[in-house]
Amino acid sequence: MIDGVRVIPLRRIPDERGTIFHMMRSTDPHFERFGEIYFSTIYKDAIKGWHLHREMTLNYACMSGRIKLVIYDDRPGSVTRGELMEIFLGPDNYSLVAIPPDVWNGFKGMSEPAAIVANCCTHAHDPSRSSRMDPHDTSIIPYDWGVRHQ
Repeated sequence: MIDGVRVIPLRRIPDERGTIFHMMRSTDPHFERFGEIYFSTIYKDAIKGWHLHREMTLNYACMSGRIKLVIYDDRPGSVTRGELMEIFLGPDNYSLVAIPPDVWNGFKGMSEPAAIVANCCTHAHDPSRSSRMDPHDTSIIPYDWGVRHQ
């Protein structure tokens, strides 16, 4: 685990009408504050990342399809600096992943036609307070997005 990253299993309530996917409540112990919520679709094999936010905590959940979320800690002084973390999210692992500020992250779509990812972040997005990097640039983050057969 990367210092400050939290993985919180979420509740699903299915019945004959459909399914409720809980994500976050203001009474949850991991709730910090509300900035904005948005939904992002990602097509199979597409990559959204790398990105880093200087003040906001990201709270990702994938309720439709499947993604591979990758997190990299490059924070000076962090006890987990240089660590990588992979988490596969979707209805089969319906969890909230809280990513603290200053931690690189990105995700890859793994399902057709697309996955849907929700982000309930602590601040409204401000492009001037974030950084982006090509997902295939390994000069800072030593990661290969290809499929690994284990």
